[in-house]
Amino acid sequence: QVQFVESGGGLVQPGGSLRLSCASSGSISRFYAMKWYRQAPGKQREVVATITSSGITNYEHSVKGRFAISRDNVKNMVYLQMNSLKPEDMAVYYCNAVDLSGTRVRDYWGQGTPVTVSS
Repeated sequence: QVQFVESGGGLVQPGGSLRLSCASSGSISRFYAMKWYRQAPGKQREVVATITSSGITNYEHSVKGRFAISRDNVKNMVYLQMNSLKPEDMAVYYCNAVDLSGTRVRDYWGQGTPVTVSS
């Protein structure tokens, strides 16, 4: 199974910025889309951002205008630039891929990378 390793999380103050990275063990261009997810304690995992193989992006409403997803098909990397961070953005962030049917490619979510937004 393909492996994704997230990194770049950490502690930031409200209004600060972070860039998350997702390293894939294989080509990401073969997947329909790459996605960033997040899960806060006691809450369900939600999709934060999506980028298709053709470069089309979509964002969860609360992060529109603040987050930007991008990809590097040469390095097989996916990034999430997070600006103007808010306390409600605190969560563990994960990346995954989906196929044409919308099915997640990686079954194991791993540990993700935690983001803490606090003053």
